[in-house]
Amino acid sequence: MQIHPLITDSATLAALCERLAKADFVTVDTEFMRENTFWPDLCLIQIADTKEAAAIDPKAPGLDMTPLLDLLVENEDVLKVFHAGGQDIEIVYNLTGKTPHPLFDTQIASMALSQGEQIGYGNLVEAWLGISLDKGARFTDWARRPLDKRQIDYAIGDVTHLSTLFPMMLEELRKTGRGAWLDQEMARLADPSNYTVDPAEAWKRVRLSSRKADVLGRLKAIAAWRETEARDKNLPRGRIAKDETLADLATHPPRDQADLAKVRGLSAAWKGNDIGARLMAAIASSQPLAKEDMPEREPYRPGPGKDGVLVADLLKLLLKVRSREINVAARLLARTDELEALAAGQRDKLPILEGWRYEQFGHDALDLVEGRMAFAVHNGKLQMTKPEPDALD
Repeated sequence: MQIHPLITDSATLAALCERLAKADFVTVDTEFMRENTFWPDLCLIQIADTKEAAAIDPKAPGLDMTPLLDLLVENEDVLKVFHAGGQDIEIVYNLTGKTPHPLFDTQIASMALSQGEQIGYGNLVEAWLGISLDKGARFTDWARRPLDKRQIDYAIGDVTHLSTLFPMMLEELRKTGRGAWLDQEMARLADPSNYTVDPAEAWKRVRLSSRKADVLGRLKAIAAWRETEARDKNLPRGRIAKDETLADLATHPPRDQADLAKVRGLSAAWKGNDIGARLMAAIASSQPLAKEDMPEREPYRPGPGKDGVLVADLLKLLLKVRSREINVAARLLARTDELEALAAGQRDKLPILEGWRYEQFGHDALDLVEGRMAFAVHNGKLQMTKPEPDALD
């Protein structure tokens, strides 16, 4: 594979993207910093196909990244392959308002191939290629320039090895017939709603037990205020105010700006500065939350009372047995909240009772809950059995 020098000019990048646009797939990774900012600070983009690979410096003066971004979000003919790509996709979304499509995530795919729920890239490369990666540059300051050869080599390795192992994973998925199992997970990853927060909706991310309309109305107003402040200042939300502070302000609103000095988690300087004034304005402008906007209560789940916990535990045991039998990560089959809902009597809108999940696990889970399935030990191994008809009487 040809490894290009670090790309810092528009002409070289455009030529690379023109060639990559003819590939069946490209592997993509990014390096960024976000510890002290609201927006991820994009420092490097790596991309490869089976023939060539390059790192692109988005901080290079005058670099036009349009051809690269168009390749990622406009070209429907080239599959974009990531590993644990959520934050990489978020960065692309922030730059374009779109998510890469079509896409494939090897960390998600590994769940269908019994390699754990969140296998790291290094472990994946070692498992498939027998290569141990040098992790020495993992915690480097990617924003600092110039980048040295070791840093760039480390970064490019994140896409070169991926371009080798991805076809191997794809072939294994085809052999096992499990490729279709991943469609829902990939669609969820590509959903743009995962990567944007409307300030007016930010309050829904803050935990608050109160269901009083005036309290929730204040929370909505000050959560939107915090979101706007964080974006404008490019600071993490928690650097403006932590969630617990917002909940406290919503529940016990200050009478005037001077009272902000008494609020735990806020600087005493807010009693007289502009940001404190904007916070007080947000509180003053808040309106009780409309009835139609009130959060839904947890749905009532009829069930066997205290025995429901035991039934859920049996379902979790069944999940372990079945995931071992078919050699797939348990999390891909079912989530804990789904098992608890099934144990409590819920039957509709459960992914485990639909499609391939029902065929592979949900059918047996339903049989277990409704008494048509039991556990037994044969030759020292735990197995699922169907009780004899007389045993059901």
